[in-house]
Amino acid sequence: MISVSEAIQQIENYCKPNNFEQKSIKEVLGLVLAEDIFSPINMPPFKQSSMDGYAFTYDDDSNYEIVGEVQAGDSKNIELKSGQAVRIFTGARVPDHADTVVMQEHTKVEGEKLTIEKLPTKFSNVRPLGEQIAEGELALAKGTLLNEGTIGFLAGLGIAEVKVYSVPKVSILITGDELRQVGEKLEEGQVYDSNSITLQLALKKLGITEARIVKIEDDFEATKRAIQEELDAADIILISGGISVGDYDFVKRSLEENKVTEIFYKVNQKPGKPLWFGHKEERLVFALPGNPASSLSCFYVYVLPVIQAKLGHSNYHLQRGEAKAANGVKNVYGKTLFLKGVVADGVATQLTGQASSMLKSFATANTLLVVPENKEVIQEGEEITYIQLNS
Repeated sequence: MISVSEAIQQIENYCKPNNFEQKSIKEVLGLVLAEDIFSPINMPPFKQSSMDGYAFTYDDDSNYEIVGEVQAGDSKNIELKSGQAVRIFTGARVPDHADTVVMQEHTKVEGEKLTIEKLPTKFSNVRPLGEQIAEGELALAKGTLLNEGTIGFLAGLGIAEVKVYSVPKVSILITGDELRQVGEKLEEGQVYDSNSITLQLALKKLGITEARIVKIEDDFEATKRAIQEELDAADIILISGGISVGDYDFVKRSLEENKVTEIFYKVNQKPGKPLWFGHKEERLVFALPGNPASSLSCFYVYVLPVIQAKLGHSNYHLQRGEAKAANGVKNVYGKTLFLKGVVADGVATQLTGQASSMLKSFATANTLLVVPENKEVIQEGEEITYIQLNS
């Protein structure tokens, strides 16, 4: 059995980004950019009006002759002489000989005669060439998370495809003959399966929307065969349950039979002691405890960083912080404790219902409070470390 810090250290060796692939910008929401992007154009690519109004060459005169009109999308470049102006609309090209736009609300028009009733300052309401970004300038750096804003920015530059880090293929293997799906009728001795949906949704929040779920009967050959099949199909395999030492826990032996190399088994932590991690070539396998709270806690601390790293995130661990303990915490186990809690206004409150089988406290928790294995007591008001859970 190894410590939590040793387990995290081992996990770090596998926190490496995936290879990249070229994808349409319509398909990269939530992914991470795998290259620097330089602007292929000036934005805006011409002097542009930011208002509906009239464009003219600035002087102190308030009276102008209107000699034309420029709509958004027009390519014409009207040559203006002194005392002349053009009607112009938002987004339209400002003629080369104009430098100022007066908004239409500050003007009076009679026929072709324009009177400016409130004279703007020179260069008002004109977006200069390349104001947002110049051609050849760095638009987005490698490692940028692509959200709706960044993708819209790329679209505005005319960029249709970008290189992003590939999304890993993940399979979730669920063991336990006692498990039934939501909606099915429970018989005596049966419980509903929550781990498959919990893990699936946790993956979805990370951008993995097509995790494969496989239900395995409690049988050695079936377990061995399912693991073998998923090793051929997935980059990361999450196995829920069956990793302890009971008569019907076949996962560890099945992993050995499939020649999956063990990196560690059992971590000095509560919940989640029977955690197994290993690999076969580039395929990574996490055998998570079957108890729901144990499974989810291990996912946050160990699985999530690996997936985030593979997706190209540089800060792949969940954020940690310090807060004052609202109530005292005793550690009588000599293990690192991960306790569901709420941190608000710098104060950390431990929730009730900390058993490894209970997800109820996760329903309201926003943190995991961390009590080190060598810390027997955290007094009320003492600083306690917490892991910020994804909102």
